Amino acid sequence: MIVLAYLWILVLVPLLMKKDDPEVQWHAKNGLGITIGEILCWIISWVIAWFAPSAIACASSALFCIIGLGFFVIRVIAIIKGVGGQRFTVPVLTDIGTKINL
Repeated sequence: MIVLAYLWILVLVPLLMKKDDPEVQWHAKNGLGITIGEILCWIISWVIAWFAPSAIACASSALFCIIGLGFFVIRVIAIIKGVGGQRFTVPVLTDIGTKINL
């Protein structure tokens, strides 16, 4: 279940199915915070690419790739640590996720 907590929309499976396990809930909320942060970064990047001049839009496209790769690395590290019984906190995104009550 911890692996599902970090795979985009699949975060809802452990979040809604394992309400009695606090460790799985923490990882699910952390994964939800990471997903929210990734979506916000993508939206900002798309807005910049859409409304900015062409040179800035090209830089935004490169930034879009770097953001995607960065979030992929964060997810892989979180999965590896979660399976190993540890917690991986991302400073702002973990705080966002833990404040969500479902």
